[in-house]
Amino acid sequence: MATVLVVEDEQALALLLKYNLEKEGYDVLIESRGNKVLGVVEKNCPSLILLDWMLPELSGVEICKLIRSKPDLKNIPIIMLTAKGQEEDKVKGLNAGADDYVTKPFSVPELMARVRTNMRRAPEILPIKELNYEDIRIDLVQKKVFRGENYIHLGPTEFRLLKILIENPGQVFSREYLLKTVWGNNIYVESRTIDVHIRRLRKALNEFGADYIRTVRATGYSIDKNEIDQ
Repeated sequence: MATVLVVEDEQALALLLKYNLEKEGYDVLIESRGNKVLGVVEKNCPSLILLDWMLPELSGVEICKLIRSKPDLKNIPIIMLTAKGQEEDKVKGLNAGADDYVTKPFSVPELMARVRTNMRRAPEILPIKELNYEDIRIDLVQKKVFRGENYIHLGPTEFRLLKILIENPGQVFSREYLLKTVWGNNIYVESRTIDVHIRRLRKALNEFGADYIRTVRATGYSIDKNEIDQ
């Protein structure tokens, strides 16, 4: 059964969409908080996302960009739902990575037709089983990391940090972003805690090869072969 994730903070509308999608034969998940959406998508890998533009914490446009930045999620069809009807808003949503755009108030039968159309267009989404950067390999099924033929023992926090960096090589992530992504918004952790875990990650990886974890002064961290000010 195909799964549709409804991201909508208006409870009445979310329940209306759930009712009509289930009538069409879809399994339905609902999320109302913008900062929780990426975690739900990563955990459930839905077949399609109905994404409201105006959400608490993160906007639909920001969420769309985040999803499109993930190699194992970027092909999930996204239909943007919004009260913004101006052409420039539609262009902004599509440029963020949305596949379709529906303006509120909308016709439910038309929306269901668009859901079916985007489902047919979508390629088969196969979960990525492995991530690679140079000689570093992450087995996402067994949750193991290798450097060449050498097994690298990492704690769960270091594993999640390495996964974020390898998914986006060359991109610099701030300490705040890494804290929010790895620990979540509801847990208070000092920003310098990231430095401790990065040092552990470096030590484990560098036992068997060159140092690719780069510190960008006053900014954050990336994984990159090129020399960056440390």
